[in-house]
Amino acid sequence: MNSTDRIKELLSFLQPKLGQEVHVGPWLEIDQHRIDQFAAVTGDQQWIHISPERAKKESPYGSTIAHGYLTLSLLPYLTESNHPDFFENNYPGMRYRVNYGLNRVRFPAPVKVGSKIRARTTIQSAEEISGAVQICYIITLDIEGEKKPACVAEFLARLYP
Repeated sequence: MNSTDRIKELLSFLQPKLGQEVHVGPWLEIDQHRIDQFAAVTGDQQWIHISPERAKKESPYGSTIAHGYLTLSLLPYLTESNHPDFFENNYPGMRYRVNYGLNRVRFPAPVKVGSKIRARTTIQSAEEISGAVQICYIITLDIEGEKKPACVAEFLARLYP
């Protein structure tokens, strides 16, 4: 099967899934250790993230909160998109996938330390672009027990035959 046929096959496979939620990931608790590690590697040492005592007294949230970019960086884990079976089950006929970027990202609600988050994934679109299939996913990071999500992102992936 040639590349053009593989692209057509994947687009046919994805077509019935457009607009549908295709995955709900596991809950993950965001603890202070994870927040501190993220602060250390990114250099974002703002007290609202790393000072539990000060955050308890001065923060409008009453505790430290995760960095928005920390929640965003957890997308591969929370979507389980790097699981060994994920690729073959979701992208038949493709050899590899690359992260092409993000169209839009919002952080509607803070993730307080000790909260649990999970990802829900919906396929928004799929199209052929430059010899690949580009998929736009809407990924929503829920916070357990909260009405507003922690993050909503339009994530683009490109798949190559």
